[in-house]
Amino acid sequence: MSTTGGKPQILVVDDDPDMLRLLSLRLGAAGYAVTAEVDAEAALARLEVLRPQLVLSDVRLPGLDGMGLFDAVQSRFPGLPVILLTAHGSIPDAVDATLRGVFSYLTKPFDGKELLAAVSRALALSTASRPVAGSAGEAWRAEIVSRSAVMDEVLAEARLVAPSDASVLVRGESGSGKELLARAIHRASPRAHGAFVAVNCSAIPEALLESELFGHVKGAFTGAVAHHRGLFQTANGGTLFLDEIGDMPPTLQVKLLRVLQERQIRPVGAQQSVDVDVRILSATHRDLEAALAQGDFREDLYYRLNVVTLTLPPLADRREDIALLAQHFLQRLASKYHKPVKGFAPDALSLLATAAWPGNVRQLHNVVEQVCALATTPLVPLALVQRALRVPTVEVLGFTEARNRFERSYLVGLLKLTDGQVADAARLADKNRTEFYRLLQKHGLTPGLFRAEPPDGEPESGLSPAGDS
Repeated sequence: MSTTGGKPQILVVDDDPDMLRLLSLRLGAAGYAVTAEVDAEAALARLEVLRPQLVLSDVRLPGLDGMGLFDAVQSRFPGLPVILLTAHGSIPDAVDATLRGVFSYLTKPFDGKELLAAVSRALALSTASRPVAGSAGEAWRAEIVSRSAVMDEVLAEARLVAPSDASVLVRGESGSGKELLARAIHRASPRAHGAFVAVNCSAIPEALLESELFGHVKGAFTGAVAHHRGLFQTANGGTLFLDEIGDMPPTLQVKLLRVLQERQIRPVGAQQSVDVDVRILSATHRDLEAALAQGDFREDLYYRLNVVTLTLPPLADRREDIALLAQHFLQRLASKYHKPVKGFAPDALSLLATAAWPGNVRQLHNVVEQVCALATTPLVPLALVQRALRVPTVEVLGFTEARNRFERSYLVGLLKLTDGQVADAARLADKNRTEFYRLLQKHGLTPGLFRAEPPDGEPESGLSPAGDS
């Protein structure tokens, strides 16, 4: 949620300057922070950097109209409420707008109290509404550092689903922070007092995964010398996070489905089942729909796990967070390593902000940790970031300097090749000796330095053409 001084933020869109001023004054007097735009295109651009709790727009706008703006808002920011205003209202228009998801539809001239009541209702029900960053109500997502609108949407939806026991499937690329989001959902849930237990389904061999999840009794198999409580029992009353669920073997998919249906587990080798009360959160970077089509993942289990889907964006789609995350990681790591590092040089920060980040937030943390460990100055220099990113150092030269460097390198190569014999070097360069000597003099090159033994009578530092006869 975006706020200004603790005030809820409202984006108002109207091409009538007088109406825009009136709305801004009325909403401002009611205690809201107002941002005004005169057309839908400007409003959409503003939404990329401002995360309001409500959009209030006229229907008749130049270019994209109010309904078009609503459709664009719903596509990019699902759940962000929109109230439409029009001087050309009709009952069919209002019905159509509300059926499509517009929160409220008011006809001009509208009553001020009616407007403020609609605004109040929209803000109360807004999926984007959450406590001001840094407040006590934000502790549930304290580990997730972000100021991007796209992450705000994901976190708003996570906050909405947290109080329920609905299974949540978190999708996202490797390193995008799926476990952090799962932990945040757990902390915001009524199960926060219970355990949060995470297991990577792809990191445990199939032969051991069943025992790890459901436990085993003594003597169940070779090496089972004692009873073992599985992760389901450890997480009883809390949350079990199944990471990389798409890599779970088919035989275990069947057993997991039975657990989700019956709320009971049977440890390996046991005769009796045990009741468990566990909320399941899962995550994957795989395309589960493709796995379903190929028969690698059970359809019935998919629908059990995928009651609600949350999709984390890759770091490249939330670049406004890169500098924030880099500085956050640097502060923590500088304290850990007792290094007097305070920040990044501007060109180093620029490189971080424009890098590709295929490994997402995990890769960024790794890069920051490396530069922090190697830094010897208060500001991390560009060279260290290039090294950590494995980016070759590229020096951008002016045309004249680049040509001069090439000429000198070319002349040195010729003199080495000809053992310092200017006549031979000039011939290879397709230059007469006078022109060639001028080039040597320009670059401060002495032919004699390239000879094993200068011939008698030739000065080693002279560049006179007469000395090469």
